[in-house]
Amino acid sequence: MQLDRASGLDAEVRSIQARRDALRAEVNEVSKQVATKKRDGDAAAAESLQAQSRSLGEQERVLADQLDGAQGELHELLLRIPNVPHPEAPDGLDDSDNPVIKGPFLPTQFADHQRVPHWESAVALGILDTERATKISGAMFAMQRGAGATLSRALCQYALDSNADAFEEVRPPSLVSTATLTATGQLPKFADDAYAIERDGLWCIPTAEVPLTSLYAGEVLDETQLPIRMMAYSPCYRREAGSAGRDTRGMLRVHEFDKVEILAVTTPEQAPAMLTELRDRAEQLIEGLGLPYRIIEISTGDLGQSHHRSFDLEVYAPGCDNWLEVSSVSWFSDYQARRADIRFRKTGEKGTIVANTLNGSALAVPRVWAAILENFRLADGSVEVPAVLHPYMRGITTIHAR
Repeated sequence: MQLDRASGLDAEVRSIQARRDALRAEVNEVSKQVATKKRDGDAAAAESLQAQSRSLGEQERVLADQLDGAQGELHELLLRIPNVPHPEAPDGLDDSDNPVIKGPFLPTQFADHQRVPHWESAVALGILDTERATKISGAMFAMQRGAGATLSRALCQYALDSNADAFEEVRPPSLVSTATLTATGQLPKFADDAYAIERDGLWCIPTAEVPLTSLYAGEVLDETQLPIRMMAYSPCYRREAGSAGRDTRGMLRVHEFDKVEILAVTTPEQAPAMLTELRDRAEQLIEGLGLPYRIIEISTGDLGQSHHRSFDLEVYAPGCDNWLEVSSVSWFSDYQARRADIRFRKTGEKGTIVANTLNGSALAVPRVWAAILENFRLADGSVEVPAVLHPYMRGITTIHAR
């Protein structure tokens, strides 16, 4: 068990440290004696003591190497230990135990023309060119064209504009350091799912959550600054190393996609209300698009390593005949902030407190894009654009074949 091993390693580290420190003290004492003997002119005694000091020094170096190894193993193990679930998180073994807490909001029935999967209708419309994307970049890359590309951009702008009332827009770097990716919990556990640029020691971000979380890494904030609300559009890169055998057609699972993230840094007391706010904002976006949806709460057996409490928003895609996760809204308690060393100081009080972090997918393009293609497909094969996106579509209200 990880905790038992961590406890054993911690005891080992403390034991080695104590023995090393005792040897250091002994070396220092012998060194003083050497100086005294030399001052007294007793060369033979001084030489004997120097030999003893060298022997003790070698023992100390051996213990120092052992300490480095034990500390390194303990650090790696601690990075893999998951967060503690919130007491109100539903008990469960896996995703089959995730309860629906709101919805489902579905129409009475779907027409036959809505039952066409988006990877067929989008190709027929000329707005999805997976074949050429694969030629350019390889499998599991997608490319929207024409009105499809405009729709993708419109979704991002819609999400940004909808949250601009309270969230500062940030355009963070798309490449981050190992320390930055470790702070959010992606490393070391999800290294196989990340794109590494080994030459420069950088990683492509899997989500804007990663750079936004570390914006204040190593800083002590004032309580009056909290909560800090940020939002960011970014491309996201995921190798999806564990996706073999899962449905990868069309836009359902791709290596690169666009997403708008909303994130907050709070005090522990502010966090519960912020979790509700982030969830409500994500829901309002999906509701505004007119897509059928439901909200589920993640059970303890399905929570991610960093998560304290989490909700998923899913939309129904009639062509895929499946519920698609389009947003995950999560509270990490102090798990990420502790790794990133983000603290705050209460006014008039000594000491610092570890902050809390929360984040949510305001809108992830691929599956929302797919759900729009399927839910708003008309009998003639064209697709009606949701009204809230009209201001961003350059006058396109219906997508016709090119």
